[in-house]
Amino acid sequence: MSAAQKQVVHIIGTGTIGEPLIGLFCHFKDAWGIDEVTFHKRTPLTRERGKVNSMLRRGALLATDADKREEFEKMGHAVSYEAREAIARATVVIDCTPVGNKLKPQYMEIDGPKVYMAQGSEFGFGRQYARGVNDEAIDLSERFVQIVSCNTHNICVLLKTLGENSKGKTGIESARFVCLRRATDISQPDQFIPAPEVGKHGDPRFGTHHARDAWHVFQTLGYDFNLFSSAMKLPTQYMHLLQFCIELDEPTTHEKCVEKLEANDRVALTEKLSAAEVFSFGRDHGFYGRILNETVLPPKALHVSEDGKTLTGFCFTPQDGNSLLSSIACTLWYLYGEDPAERLEVLRPFTFDEV
Repeated sequence: MSAAQKQVVHIIGTGTIGEPLIGLFCHFKDAWGIDEVTFHKRTPLTRERGKVNSMLRRGALLATDADKREEFEKMGHAVSYEAREAIARATVVIDCTPVGNKLKPQYMEIDGPKVYMAQGSEFGFGRQYARGVNDEAIDLSERFVQIVSCNTHNICVLLKTLGENSKGKTGIESARFVCLRRATDISQPDQFIPAPEVGKHGDPRFGTHHARDAWHVFQTLGYDFNLFSSAMKLPTQYMHLLQFCIELDEPTTHEKCVEKLEANDRVALTEKLSAAEVFSFGRDHGFYGRILNETVLPPKALHVSEDGKTLTGFCFTPQDGNSLLSSIACTLWYLYGEDPAERLEVLRPFTFDEV
């Protein structure tokens, strides 16, 4: 079988999103009909030799820049492809670096892949996508997709689930969010902060990119919501939290909200109120420590106003798990041209009704 006939997924970057994505695609490649998983690592580091070897043992194939190949081989790594070659022969390319927009002009010169994806806050890379929120807006003729950030996923699923009205629409008058972010991932040994640090409101309309990107996700469905977000960092490595205040166009009750949340399999409910406990659950029961739900919400922390139209509460953002799920779903959309719900069933053990 030639490279052009193979289903090849190529992942660029081996950080907090790239590494578990490589693991997921290798683990479920047979279930998803993927012939080959390749990944690009830019810098040869002896302290990451064990990580690279682990990915190679899982069956992924390493691609490097031509001028780095010898250094990787001296470290004992088998290099299968040069960086540009690996992109050209791939069916799907997932860029997990913070420079997707910078690299986009290079991608546009390579015709092989059906789709390129960028992660997180790479605004402008392509159409925004969040699994289970705007699947009906997927356009397989578009070759560039932005998988929105984990906090943006959380915002989107709250709006879609809690905002569902009697007409089957998402009825939101306005919504405000505060992203309470972990300082660093547990894999990152530096840039930890000693005290809470507030963020800037860089967007004149939306505050931070989280509300802006959520607006664009819903804009693909024809909505124009009044959204605003703020962000701050906390001196913790556990996980992000989200504080929300959502104004609905119809009154509701706490019981109805919980029923809606229970009916959405991308939402996990919990009695836990500590990020440490939720994070620990993911570490013990998730894939690569990730809960693949889009949000984890404690009903005890959800308040419904007396008139039933204002919802206020807190929820946990499950690390990068929601971004991982959307990256996989988008890959399967482009590989097979249809909703991947059935193929995603193999991930059911890593999405939870209750945490």
